[in-house]
Amino acid sequence: MAQTPSFDASVHASRRARVLEALAAEGERVVALLPNARVFARNHDVEHPYRTGSDFAWLTGFDEPESVAALATKGARYELFVRPRNPEREQWDGLRAGLEGAKERFGAANARTIESLEEGLVELLSGVDVVAWPLGRDSVFDTKVLAALAKVRLKQRLKIDAPTRFVDLAAVLHPMRWKKDAHEVALMRRAAEITAEAHVAAMKTAAPGLSEFHLEAALANAFRRGGSRRDAYEPIVASGANATILHYRENDRRLEEGDLVLIDAGCELDFYASDVTRTFPVSAAFTAAQAAIYDLVLAAQKAAFEAVKPGATLDEVHDASLRVIAAGLLDLGIVQGTVEEVLAKELHKPFTVHRTSHWLGMDVHDCGTYYRRGEAVKLEPGCVLTVEPGLYFMANDTRVAEQWRGIGVRIEDDLLVTDHGYENLTAAIPKERREIEALRQGSSAAR
Repeated sequence: MAQTPSFDASVHASRRARVLEALAAEGERVVALLPNARVFARNHDVEHPYRTGSDFAWLTGFDEPESVAALATKGARYELFVRPRNPEREQWDGLRAGLEGAKERFGAANARTIESLEEGLVELLSGVDVVAWPLGRDSVFDTKVLAALAKVRLKQRLKIDAPTRFVDLAAVLHPMRWKKDAHEVALMRRAAEITAEAHVAAMKTAAPGLSEFHLEAALANAFRRGGSRRDAYEPIVASGANATILHYRENDRRLEEGDLVLIDAGCELDFYASDVTRTFPVSAAFTAAQAAIYDLVLAAQKAAFEAVKPGATLDEVHDASLRVIAAGLLDLGIVQGTVEEVLAKELHKPFTVHRTSHWLGMDVHDCGTYYRRGEAVKLEPGCVLTVEPGLYFMANDTRVAEQWRGIGVRIEDDLLVTDHGYENLTAAIPKERREIEALRQGSSAAR
């Protein structure tokens, strides 16, 4: 019987009430439908580890596959379609909440078996004006809803109304998920603490002769010991020139003296993600060239931090970072001209590649729009963003001097927007160059 360890029925009930209130603006007779994530095969008869869909977890706290939630504005009803109890299957796959558990533990006013979904949808859509579901996100479920709608339309001669308007449920849920409440912030703070322990463990583990996957193992060990059941995303442990590959995932290269290691990794705690990148030397200290690039990226991140406040935009955060990077690239002789020329001509673009921020929450690239009617969305207290400038010089890039080739540096933290600025949730993870070198020197001495 699966539920999030921090499951609080009152928290999820409050969220459903907010959704119902928003749906009521669409009319008196509205039904919302939300399917859970599917199980996917990994290979042959082995499945990928199951994770409930983020919207479903946010709304229900229910963590079992083959489930659908339904909300109705009339009577403010909440129903769940779930797998029934089955002793034989439970012996193989684990306990299920079943119909009674869906009601008693998860607050559903009514529960039905998932096998009855087809007829249940026809019943739910009968006499309804508006139906909301995440349009286009699950083609199989789309087909089931449209098939039910066709059956209800055939009943109109029996004086039963069929829905005439469709609403994208994601457009209702996601603005609510974008701003985190106190319960969510507490989970993200703890996820950040666990991630901090993991990054420090990996920094201490690194040594010439080890493989990247040894550091990945140190991360995983710290995540699990801290209470995280799963990674927020597949970790990136990139040494040497691998650090110039943004989504490097092989994690199998041997660490060598003089390498930099870029680790992009975060844990997930009760469905809430942390997303952190740190870059550090395998040796006891950065080389002069590595230090120059590292210091530039760190300065760019600090400038971006200063732009984070209510009313600002991610464009402004990005621009603050880019201006520092442009000036730094000029100082290092990597590009020529003025800061304004570098920015206007995007001379930095081959080395910066990605933007500086994205939303963070239940998903690593969390819900929330970036532009609305062509205007950048303004930051508000409660939203969480990453700030992650980076510079990447491919090993074969003859546009730059040889000393820069093969250097990749990214520094990433998770910021909660507050009433007057921000809180850096991941500030405890070392990133000042002197802190990292002291840590690396201590690790080398211990060996």
